[in-house]
Amino acid sequence: MSLLLKDRVWSMEASTAKRGVYPLHGFKLGLYRLPIKLEDPVELKSIHDGLKKAFEMDMYADRIYATYRWKEQNMDDPDAKGYEQVNLSVTVEIVTGEVVDIIYQVFPIEKFGDPNWVKDYRKKADHFAKMVIDTILRNTILADKMISHLAKSEKIPELAAIQRLEELTPLAKIVLGAKPKPVEAQDDIEEDDGEIEIPDGAKPGPIDVDYKSKIKPSAVYEAPEHTIKTWGRKGTSNGIMGVWGEFVSVDYDICIADGGCLEACPVGVYEWFDTPGNPGSEQKPLMSKEPDCIFCLACENVCPPQAIKIYEAK
Repeated sequence: MSLLLKDRVWSMEASTAKRGVYPLHGFKLGLYRLPIKLEDPVELKSIHDGLKKAFEMDMYADRIYATYRWKEQNMDDPDAKGYEQVNLSVTVEIVTGEVVDIIYQVFPIEKFGDPNWVKDYRKKADHFAKMVIDTILRNTILADKMISHLAKSEKIPELAAIQRLEELTPLAKIVLGAKPKPVEAQDDIEEDDGEIEIPDGAKPGPIDVDYKSKIKPSAVYEAPEHTIKTWGRKGTSNGIMGVWGEFVSVDYDICIADGGCLEACPVGVYEWFDTPGNPGSEQKPLMSKEPDCIFCLACENVCPPQAIKIYEAK
């Protein structure tokens, strides 16, 4: 974000640079940390693919790179004696995870040869890097995440949050179609295979801690404040509900609605949720405030059938 970056630019002494390692060793370094989560490979790919028309894009592991290139010439007439031209560039690195770090370097002009005739190189490179950052934040899925964060943190309505993001990204260019809706491949989703054989009661615990690698993802559940991911859910009859929750995970086919998890949770992650037709119980603890989890493991430890597994965010 160009306005927020103005106080976050430093000069570094080391002359070497190594891709993918930060703090990056360069000559001018811009760094900004966004308090939003970006880990889903589908979302990362949507950013990479969505900006290909605007920048030179690259992706490696959990990092996305956007490079902007421009040309400088020492005179207008290419046929004139002494005419020189140089291709310059600046790269913005997005480091994804529980938070998003956006980093860029302005290298010395010598990186591109010996074009000492170029005027205001550092100023231009700095400007273009901030333009890339603003464009990324205005046009990709990061825009949705930032709007949601601003609305929540500043306690403002969504429209005001959109205006706030626009104010923070004044250098952004509009890139049409840069925010394709991430959609998982259809064959990765567990389908309803017609008639479902419903067991007589709750299946025995404990929850399989490796369920994400053994069970296919199924349709998400849209809670009022949070979209809950599910695995192994079949149909809508609640006969087989599978595992719900990405990191506050409950196997609803093991759950017997003891209620200990609701009482034990210090931050109110769970609320009762009606599930008529489920052989284990006709109510389940819905992790409607899953993002508020503090990973204390209280709910996991008090669950009698061991239906809960907490995966602490790294």
